[in-house]
Amino acid sequence: MTVARTVELEGHIIDSGTMGACFGAVMDMGGEFEVEEFEVGRHKHAETYCRLRVMADTEEELRAILHELNQQGATVADPRDATLEAAPGDGIVPVDFYSTTNHPTAVRVDGEWHDVEGVEMDCALVVDREDGVRVRTKVLNAIEEGDLVVTGETGIRVDPPERPRNGSGGSFGFMQGGVSSERPSASLIEEIADEMREVNAEDGTVLAVCGPAIVHSGGRDALAALVRAGYVDAISAGNGFAVHDLERDLYGTSLGVDTESLEHPRKGHKHHIYTISEIARLGGVEEAVAAGVVDEGVMYECVTNDVPFVLAGSIRDDGPLPDTITDSIEAQNAIREQAQEADLVLMLATLLHSVAVGNCLPSTTKTVCVDINPATVTQLLDRGSAQAIGMVTDIGAFIPMLADELLEESYET
Repeated sequence: MTVARTVELEGHIIDSGTMGACFGAVMDMGGEFEVEEFEVGRHKHAETYCRLRVMADTEEELRAILHELNQQGATVADPRDATLEAAPGDGIVPVDFYSTTNHPTAVRVDGEWHDVEGVEMDCALVVDREDGVRVRTKVLNAIEEGDLVVTGETGIRVDPPERPRNGSGGSFGFMQGGVSSERPSASLIEEIADEMREVNAEDGTVLAVCGPAIVHSGGRDALAALVRAGYVDAISAGNGFAVHDLERDLYGTSLGVDTESLEHPRKGHKHHIYTISEIARLGGVEEAVAAGVVDEGVMYECVTNDVPFVLAGSIRDDGPLPDTITDSIEAQNAIREQAQEADLVLMLATLLHSVAVGNCLPSTTKTVCVDINPATVTQLLDRGSAQAIGMVTDIGAFIPMLADELLEESYET
């Protein structure tokens, strides 16, 4: 081993598995390590410190190992300032740019550590010196020529959320682990409701990421009531969810099926496209509400209660609605703004849209993932949030139960 660097780990690194993960990463990537100093915290609130000398055969191999250790929260000892390199063109980053995690991050500039603004995974870090020193994330397509982009691993400190020794943290504690349809859903729903009450009391933001199954399965009225009562502060969805919600109002059906009787009315299969046509004729959802054509449902409550919504389009969409953002970059930016403002995110029966929102979330944002498919919930929980819980259940049962906990009126069917 011809090259070496020293790194430090500090915190609840034993309980959270961070130390073992770092040891394993070094060996898996062909390096070696020596533990130079190791101090174990001796009570439940005390932190553990570990100093490692990491060795590799080449500088390139060592850089790769240090990058992996950085993602786990290790910091290079005797840190130097981050390396900055100007972006060579719009949408183009330097070759060795630092790709971010979704964990809280700090960058060392001019001898001082600066917290990164707008933490998000898979972005570049840009340093702005115009008004003091600010460091923020930027998606690659937003990079402008001349932006000072952080490169390499030097001068970067990542702080993954840890599990404390006392195991506290409630349902949203670090890596609650596992997804089971046999979990006591009533008690979990009660804890989720308590969290929503707390966010509401503190004027925080609850973001609901909504799939069409909410309407199909009978959860629409309960979700509308939560919006009306102020427990849901923003909606993120696709064109399909909004169309089905509006179809339910205009025709009493969802994808042509009566959601009450489950019958197929004559020409019901055309209700979907008729709904899009009617809303487009009026100019959009807000105009349809103003005209009295739409007078109930989730979209109606969003308009009447000034709850912002983002409808992101896709190549699968019919229509789409006038309110749907069809430019994918514009839709991403709108979703990103919602995600960064959210204190609690409810991912409700939609895999693809939840993944899009989850990619924009810091790991510290509390997240609830609900779907009837265990694989969907597992995939969403594996995307890096350190404060996420998952429930495998029918969304048509979950939302009414949640509304029952938060509101006096019963919405269970």
